[in-house]
Amino acid sequence: MLQPYLDKTLTITADNGKEFAGHEQMKAQLNADVYFAHPYHSWERGLNENTNGLIRQYFTKGSSFETITDKEVEAVMQKLNHRPRKTLNYKTPHAVFFAESEQEAA
Repeated sequence: MLQPYLDKTLTITADNGKEFAGHEQMKAQLNADVYFAHPYHSWERGLNENTNGLIRQYFTKGSSFETITDKEVEAVMQKLNHRPRKTLNYKTPHAVFFAESEQEAA
């Protein structure tokens, strides 16, 4: 999924779940360093934890993710990616991520 963004993928910070068992292959394909957070050290993945909190505003704790549709996930993703963030000088994640690409195209 990150192949289109090779120039923007410099590092990946992961937790210790089995979904990252293929981290060596991912590292090689993306030419990016992969770092792992220590167990029970959620502050080492601050952006991830903050994003989880934002997602929980739409899908509350205890929600069954089996009933959430792809369309609902897409809608929340659009809202969060276009929501201004203080840490980004009140720019949106979308604007910051694609700013370089848009400037090159202009």
